[in-house]
Amino acid sequence: MKFIPDFEDVAFAHDLIRTHVHRTPVMTSRSINAITGGNLFFKCENLQRVGAFKFRGACNAVFSLTGDEAAKGVATHSSGNHAAALALAARIREIPAFIVMPVTSPAIKKTAVAGYGGQITYCEPTLQARESTLEMVVRETGATVVHPYDNSFVIAGQGTAVKELIEEAGDFDMLITPVGGGGLLSGTAIAAKYLLPGCRVVAAEPAGADDAFRSFSTGIWVPSENPKTIADGLLTSLGRRNFRIIMDKVDDIVTVSEEMIIGAMRMIWERMKIIIEPSSAVPLAAILEGKIDVSGRKTGIILSGGNLDLGKLPFS
Repeated sequence: MKFIPDFEDVAFAHDLIRTHVHRTPVMTSRSINAITGGNLFFKCENLQRVGAFKFRGACNAVFSLTGDEAAKGVATHSSGNHAAALALAARIREIPAFIVMPVTSPAIKKTAVAGYGGQITYCEPTLQARESTLEMVVRETGATVVHPYDNSFVIAGQGTAVKELIEEAGDFDMLITPVGGGGLLSGTAIAAKYLLPGCRVVAAEPAGADDAFRSFSTGIWVPSENPKTIADGLLTSLGRRNFRIIMDKVDDIVTVSEEMIIGAMRMIWERMKIIIEPSSAVPLAAILEGKIDVSGRKTGIILSGGNLDLGKLPFS
């Protein structure tokens, strides 16, 4: 695989994983269209296996391993959706998955990873502890590390979501994703700019975790330091190769307030009758806050996931 994947890699990934992933539905809402003035199409990756788009990239990475590599398993550090996605993909291929998780990870996510067969090693909740623990696991097992987003196979796999969206709904004026590490955004940009060269690709992130916005604005990679947002899937820094793709292919990145993220999340729950996590609500929040103008434009939005603790909803 090339350091920077291209659309050929996305198409290959789609063929490789199509029997394992859900072809998730594309939904619309007349009431949300009326509120925003746009023609919005939501790609519902909240209904993907493990409840998030992450399964696409993890699945592509796992099934791209050689037989010798696969025999030793895969490893990663993750406290969220990637951990569950990699564990399930490994279970399907019948290989081990070694997952390093912070002790502070939500109980629901620990349970999910264990339920998919992941062999969990706990560590302290710091990046240094996560990385050093993962290094130890890899030394002991020989497993292949699958980074949650800074990995070409993962990026190509994430690009299959927007490929499906375009195949189903046709041309778009604009496509919007949330951005954290940049796996979904970079994969989306690769696929979109190949299939629809004139389509704008825009990302949104919380104002309290705005490293992607600052990196994009300055052209200099900026790490995520002390991010604070309810959108816990968007706390991480951009991957290095993700940043290169984003600078080359993405048209804009905007930020949104916590209040609007919560409002957008509630709107989707109420108007579309589907469960999404806060990170998924960020693109709609950007539209509602006036950061992205969709008036009269056909716009695709990736709803990235639906995993959250139902006992801790941000609205009553």
